Amino acid sequence: MSGRPAHRVRRVVTTREGGVSKPPYDSFNLGDHVGDDPAAVDANRRRLAEQIGVPFERLVWMEQIHSRNVAVVDGPQSGPVEATDALVTTEPGLALVTLSADCVPLLLSDDDAGVIAAVHAGRVGARIGIVPRVLDVMVEQGAQIERIGALLGPAASGESYEVPADMQTDVERHLPGSASRTAKGTPGLDLRAGLRRQLLEAGVGGVAQDPRGTIEDPTLFSHRRSAPTGRLAAVIWMEPDDRHE
Repeated sequence: MSGRPAHRVRRVVTTREGGVSKPPYDSFNLGDHVGDDPAAVDANRRRLAEQIGVPFERLVWMEQIHSRNVAVVDGPQSGPVEATDALVTTEPGLALVTLSADCVPLLLSDDDAGVIAAVHAGRVGARIGIVPRVLDVMVEQGAQIERIGALLGPAASGESYEVPADMQTDVERHLPGSASRTAKGTPGLDLRAGLRRQLLEAGVGGVAQDPRGTIEDPTLFSHRRSAPTGRLAAVIWMEPDDRHE
């Protein structure tokens, strides 16, 4: 036994750079719901598929409605999966995509079982429990909690995500560990801190975090900094077996 996982899982997070969209969506906008030219979005999405080596039709997108809905997919889709904020699959070569521009993109995998997930965890979804729900679905598909690894992608940081005090109190009550103080000394939210705590308390084996904050980093899209704007993508997929001999 080599000790290697049974599946090779890949993860990619995009930035603003490398696409064809014009301002204010410049340039690698992957969101088709923000007012950008549909032809530019399509070109960017095809470029994403080419760059990561996954056929375009095997990218799976979500409508993303700030819910706790989770969809299990086993093949290419004719369009975005409707009314969901998390995708789960056991199918190699199927790339799950979550879009964001301050919300938390979360990528999860049990590499041994071959179960992966992409999650859109904004303030509302995080507050109402999208993450515990997706963990339950992953376990239903064969994952074991202690083998799941998580990546929290770029999102609004606790230093910059300013919210009213009553909103901070409400979110903290539902997602402990998310309350923060901004750089201005005002009430804030650090959703990634709350989600990290939630994941670890659920028994997830490991949680990694991209250090970048979307509001501060001009190479990333941020709705709070400059709306309208584009969306970055966090993508997860398992390489097909013929690449993992």
